[in-house]
Amino acid sequence: MKAVIIKEYGDATQFEVTEIDKPVLKKDEVLVKNVASSINPIDYKARQGLLQSMFHWQFPVVLGWDVAGEIVAVGDKVTEFKIGDKVFARPDIDPIGRNGSYAEYTAVKDDKLALKPENISFEEAAAVPLAGLTALQMLRQLNLEAGQKILIQGGAGGVGIFAIQLAKIFGAFVATTASENNTEFVKSLGADLVIDYHENTITEVLSDYDAVLDTVNDIEGGISILKTGGSFVTISGALTEEQKEMSDKHIMTGWLQPNGEDLSFLGKQIRNNNLKIVIDSTYPLTTEGIQSAQKRSETHHARGKVIVKIK
Repeated sequence: MKAVIIKEYGDATQFEVTEIDKPVLKKDEVLVKNVASSINPIDYKARQGLLQSMFHWQFPVVLGWDVAGEIVAVGDKVTEFKIGDKVFARPDIDPIGRNGSYAEYTAVKDDKLALKPENISFEEAAAVPLAGLTALQMLRQLNLEAGQKILIQGGAGGVGIFAIQLAKIFGAFVATTASENNTEFVKSLGADLVIDYHENTITEVLSDYDAVLDTVNDIEGGISILKTGGSFVTISGALTEEQKEMSDKHIMTGWLQPNGEDLSFLGKQIRNNNLKIVIDSTYPLTTEGIQSAQKRSETHHARGKVIVKIK
């Protein structure tokens, strides 16, 4: 099959398209023929070698963690899905680094899958799993409730776009940070208050918030606007020991856990037109295409998801 690999850690020029073997299915897995995938910040962090302490991969490595496509084979123990099903997923991370989604086929455990909503394209479906699941699970980790006030730092990013909409579904008052160019955009997603981070710091505008979701590594700022007993979670920075041990606030690091049931929840919201999917740009599964897609993601100026079209 055709896949994008890296043979060593480095910049976006490390990516190249080549032929590798299809994944060998385990009994609880399905084989998905991919139509589309997407770029996430973890992709370039992994490519740069920043996750070596967590993942001990063997080169060549196939990256990518968003799957959208059609099932073409099923393992002996799979009962909930069948050949021909159109699905999307955030697969488990392969311990040796070969089963990424920048490829024509990906093996996915059946408990990580969900049926693709009929009212969206494969490209739109590929924008959802990692970013949408992260947003959903971080809001749950914060124990966000109706009537509470939450700050979502980085509202126009992949996770922020879903987090704003989900927080509104949960009944919260949502403040977010964005550039002036994105102010009206994040308001259209449901943000109640938008802070232009070029003009004001959050501490100049906000105080006494119940919850903060940090996607931009502004940990000190986020913690400082919390009320006593408030909750903070970061997906982009490292907490100090002092921050972890704060007694009057709940300070946490968040990490996505792939989960088919959570993805089905997101699928239901999409079917009911409660969640908008925003695509920034689309690139082909070629050496030049994947390198350009990665570079676009690394600018941190993409509005929505950067998509890789595979089929």
